[in-house]
Amino acid sequence: MERLRLAAVHEKARGRRIAVAVIDSDVDARHPDLHGAVVERFDPGGAAARPHVHGTGMAGAIVAKYRLRGVAPDATIVAVKAFDERDRGPEATTFQILKGIDHAMRRGVRVINMSFAGPHDAMIARKLQEAYDKGIVLVAAAGNAGPKSPPLYPAADPNVIAVGATDRADKPFAQASRGNHVAVAAPGVDILVPAPNGAYQLSTGTSVAAAHVSAVVALMLEKRPDLTPDEVRAILVGSATALSGAAETEVGAGLVDPLKALDYEPPEPAEPAVAGGPGATPAGPASVPPAAAAMPSPAPATTRPAQAEGRPTR
Repeated sequence: MERLRLAAVHEKARGRRIAVAVIDSDVDARHPDLHGAVVERFDPGGAAARPHVHGTGMAGAIVAKYRLRGVAPDATIVAVKAFDERDRGPEATTFQILKGIDHAMRRGVRVINMSFAGPHDAMIARKLQEAYDKGIVLVAAAGNAGPKSPPLYPAADPNVIAVGATDRADKPFAQASRGNHVAVAAPGVDILVPAPNGAYQLSTGTSVAAAHVSAVVALMLEKRPDLTPDEVRAILVGSATALSGAAETEVGAGLVDPLKALDYEPPEPAEPAVAGGPGATPAGPASVPPAAAAMPSPAPATTRPAQAEGRPTR
């Protein structure tokens, strides 16, 4: 709360009338901190529902408002249970994620939070393009595979705002994946969030950092509902606080600043250079390292939540 100055932020915006889709494992909608905030739970796989620590924690980071304070406590959650519990932890298939994004678009959400990471998948990329074209802001965790990991998806998709994580000293989270695609960072180490059955947990990783940024976007859209995904990205990047000693590949433009983002006006884009003239550069989407763009697209892809650890507590 102190790092993001939430007391001052909530005097200006609380995420009212903004729906955020959380594509994750199952959310405990009965948790006191999520009471009334989860307006729908959708299960594209049809498996037995069982509230999970990851999905519950991510939803709570966005909207908690009982014992904890989420970044956008008056936003609403469309909980999409795309991840099923496996022996190695929650996993999702391409089909489940596609169905989840489709459902989020039908429900008219303004933001989709994707706190998971995996290989490139061409079918998911096409669906993300469709959501982006509808004006939905897409936010994803950079992943926790370490500094030597190739860029992970969907964060490395050019239509997605990729989020890194920082600790209480504003240092980059050591296990976070890195790359030129990372836009901003948010607190993501030892964050207290809800857990199933009325419990609480300490969550660490780019997952919870991404949830924080999705909530900041909800605040921005409450105040300026006409913002486009590109404008949201420009505001987040332009208003972020640069972090001394941190590389852009770790934290992007720096630590997200919701208070500044609410009123920030990005500078007008410069006139494009004349084709072939001095200083001309190829036009195109936000750059992704060539090695990432060339990654094969398995079908179906298996992705995992981008969370390093979760320690239940009471």
